[in-house]
Amino acid sequence: MKNTNTGDRALTHVIATYRVRDKQENLSKRAEGIAVGLTVGSWTDLPAMKQSAVLRHCGTVEDIRVLDTSEAPSSDASVGDPVDRGHAALDTVIADISIGYPIDNFNNTITSILTTVFGKLSMDGEIRLIALQIPDALAERFSGPKFGVSGIRDRLKIYDRPLLMSIFKACVGRDVSDLTKAFLEQARGGADLIKDDEIFFSEQYATPEARVAAFTEAARQLQAETGQRVSYAVNLTGPVRQLFDRARRLAELGAGALLVNAVAYGYDVLAELAADPDVTVPLMVHPAVSGALYGSDTHGIAADIVLGSLMRLAGADIVIYPSPYGTVTLSRAEGLRLVDALRTPSVHKEVLPAPSAGIFPGLVPKLVSDLGVDCIVNAGGAIHGHPGGATDGAAAFMASIEATVAGVSLEQAANGNAALKAALKKWGQPS
Repeated sequence: MKNTNTGDRALTHVIATYRVRDKQENLSKRAEGIAVGLTVGSWTDLPAMKQSAVLRHCGTVEDIRVLDTSEAPSSDASVGDPVDRGHAALDTVIADISIGYPIDNFNNTITSILTTVFGKLSMDGEIRLIALQIPDALAERFSGPKFGVSGIRDRLKIYDRPLLMSIFKACVGRDVSDLTKAFLEQARGGADLIKDDEIFFSEQYATPEARVAAFTEAARQLQAETGQRVSYAVNLTGPVRQLFDRARRLAELGAGALLVNAVAYGYDVLAELAADPDVTVPLMVHPAVSGALYGSDTHGIAADIVLGSLMRLAGADIVIYPSPYGTVTLSRAEGLRLVDALRTPSVHKEVLPAPSAGIFPGLVPKLVSDLGVDCIVNAGGAIHGHPGGATDGAAAFMASIEATVAGVSLEQAANGNAALKAALKKWGQPS
């Protein structure tokens, strides 16, 4: 149905916007087909009494906008962004179609949202979900982040700078004693958080429980010696039926956070973890598998939905995402939209963004310029690959963070810091 009163729809409907390629004369029919087909299927063959009951659940066509020839496609594609038709058939156009879905059609699951707005529709040729507006009345059914930015800062007692997170590398095949030494090497350089690699599944040499127990004690001793706090994010793994008991157990043992491969496990698994009162630590989301959803310009779902708004809705406290600065990139515009989805005012707490992949100390000023101090500097290779080892690698990052926040150039800071000087010599700074 075509909606003629859009004023209150944003309060009572999920509004999904799709970018499609089709003949212009087909757009209205296609939009009506989406609105009806993904909600009630059909109402025209029903008796009048049943039609009125079904009609309140029917989707509405909110808008159809044909993009003009000056607009061009890229991974930045979002509402209003340019689109290129050069490779398309001459008789087709690119258009953004917005459909409203009544919130009464959904239960309290992200599965119901995704299946409705982009379930079978995702298989319907060249179509991409580029925007998803979820009204407060539906968002409030989800617990959202338990800690968010302020809660994580309260746990670490760090309020005025980006957090530094180091990534464990070469984990598999090492016993607890060896891993504890590696943990302390990273921690002594100043890392605030140390996280498992997302592919650390093997428990042959060191179970998650054994790692948490050992690292928690090592962190306690380090704090007693130096006053420094360091938190360990353990990879939460195992069959789903065992996941919740393990999450509670790891929290009880002293885990600082739980690393969750949320796209692989499913958004509603994350949402249930976030809603569980006995899971008393922050949830950190890794973006593994997400590229299969957002990677195409013409199909799939935009990254700011996959890793932004849906992760916040599901209760992520920290979201790791491919940085615009490193080796596995989103564009800068797309990355900023993602961060905006994590931090824009909402019924839910703000989420800490953690841009990742190819981050080195010389990038810190750029990162802080784009994101401000409420972010995580997340690094692996540039910590472990530092010429002086992991301790110097973490120290170089911390020196870069402190200099950036203080308004001091990295060149000036490096004059009094050998670790930063060596890092800048090896990796440089972006132009």
